[in-house]
Amino acid sequence: MIGWMYILKCADESYYTASTSDLKLRLKQHTLGLGANHTSKRLPVTLVYVEKYARVEDAFRREKQVQGWRRTKKEALIKGRIDLLPRLAIAYRDRRRLGNFLE
Repeated sequence: MIGWMYILKCADESYYTASTSDLKLRLKQHTLGLGANHTSKRLPVTLVYVEKYARVEDAFRREKQVQGWRRTKKEALIKGRIDLLPRLAIAYRDRRRLGNFLE
């Protein structure tokens, strides 16, 4: 079954990352306030990013990966700046030690 990993931008500028097997239905639920607790309290929401997978299990794994990312890394993904992802994956505590490597 096909799966989708998606990111919504909420009215309060927060991001909501999730996965589903029926993207159209899930977006309608979010829009009507019937989706997740997070989105229902922050309407309206806008779809800002989506990835399609051959299996819903793969979309779920990707959801969990992206949910653990900082806001700046999510925004790089949304903007298609894949080149920035490795640098943004470096833990904050290591950034000073690596110095010029990050530039």
